[in-house]
Amino acid sequence: MTAQAASEAPPASVAWRRPDARTLLVRCGWLAPPLGSVTLTTLATGGRIGTGGWITLAVIAAAFAVVTSYGVLGWSRTRYRLTGDSLVLRSGVFSRRLRTVPLRRVRSVDVTATPLHRLLGLAVVRAGSTTSHGGRGDITLNAVSRGEALRLRSALLAHTARRTLGGDPVLARLDRRWLRYAPLTFWVIGGVGVAAGTVYRILDAAGIELWRVAFVRRAFSEFGSSVLWLTVPGALLAVVAVGSLGALALYAENWWGLRTEWSDDRTLAVRRGLLTTRSVAIERARLRGVILREPLLLRAAGGASVHAVAGGLGDREQTRRRSALLPPAPRGQALRVAAGALRAAQAPFEGAEFTTHPPVVLRRRVMRGLLLFVVPGTVVLVLAGLLLAPVLLHCAWVFTVASVPLMWGLARDASRNLGHAVRGRHLLVRSGTFTRDTLALERDAILAWTFTSSPFARRSGLVTVTAAVAAGEHGYRIPDLAARKAPSFAAAAAPGIVEEFLQVA
Repeated sequence: MTAQAASEAPPASVAWRRPDARTLLVRCGWLAPPLGSVTLTTLATGGRIGTGGWITLAVIAAAFAVVTSYGVLGWSRTRYRLTGDSLVLRSGVFSRRLRTVPLRRVRSVDVTATPLHRLLGLAVVRAGSTTSHGGRGDITLNAVSRGEALRLRSALLAHTARRTLGGDPVLARLDRRWLRYAPLTFWVIGGVGVAAGTVYRILDAAGIELWRVAFVRRAFSEFGSSVLWLTVPGALLAVVAVGSLGALALYAENWWGLRTEWSDDRTLAVRRGLLTTRSVAIERARLRGVILREPLLLRAAGGASVHAVAGGLGDREQTRRRSALLPPAPRGQALRVAAGALRAAQAPFEGAEFTTHPPVVLRRRVMRGLLLFVVPGTVVLVLAGLLLAPVLLHCAWVFTVASVPLMWGLARDASRNLGHAVRGRHLLVRSGTFTRDTLALERDAILAWTFTSSPFARRSGLVTVTAAVAAGEHGYRIPDLAARKAPSFAAAAAPGIVEEFLQVA
């Protein structure tokens, strides 16, 4: 946010502070990738450094001198101070900036420490405000001492009104038995692909052509000449095993030491992390709902995770990362955390009767699966069989026979998962099949409605309704409602928004 009016300017008696000088050491972390690339190249060439290697080292040295000089200058010109009513930050080298966030607008405080920060006794403090749409209204101090970070967090949230709330303030602590849910996520398969792609890019940048390495070529040659109906399943099992280990490591890194609790009956705090620690505090007044997230495999195993719908957490990506209240865990535990976050006896969606959507929704999803998955896959295999190998023609009909019932099952599950309801002070929305989300959103948080419909949806008499909210992802969709019922539903869920348009119609 830009500078406030003179009436809100901090008193001159409050001393300005600098970020910790050890921040300059943290800024040197960018050296790791280029130095690692040079090291890999040196090892691959038997210790010989060619002309390209020396040029790379010279570029790194020059960049280090420039970046370090700029970092020292930026650090020397960065100041912040915390007054009784605002946090002020002065920064910039060529373009000076003065940013002020009144304490009454601070809605969340994120204290993060990477392994390098922890080694140096530092932490990054981010204050999210009511005007932090897209993260532009935030103030981030990178970095201050650990003690200063804790002092700032307490001071930034001290303005919130105290509340007297009963019950156990601790909503969840990490249970090591929850680790069994870690492999039931995307990272079992997708994580292996991401890791392999990252390694390949690093080696390619280092000038190492992986496909020309002798043992790699030999491995692929032996794999192709072996019995594929044994080696292919074996390779898939190996990928799943490696992915499961990676998912376990990622789960432990993100959620070790988890503690979700109410602090001083006014802020919801989540502390977690093994190597990189994170502490996020959300003001109670900005917590407008929760999301129960159930990916397909996790749902089959009776698990779920919980995310908060809150303002001041940053842009969409930052919100998804900072809003997590509970990792994949037993569904019963997830329901208890959702209820505790909303300060309710039970979660609003527990035992709720959802209004189902029209039967035409199933037909639309079946057609979408046929046109986007079954037909393209079959066509590709048929063309490959005609041009390359006749055996692929058999793969084409096997793929069709196997994919049609799979697609039908997924489409049926997606249509059955669609539902919405109004229960007490909450709007409930459920949708998704690969990841089923159940949203409980405070009705008085809805600011506007958006009705959208494609030509095909209009022919089917359907419309997608989006509730605009100044929290979370700022908009939550209710897909494929019956068009004739959507306006009355919106009017009942959030009175006073669409009634005048209904009267005009």
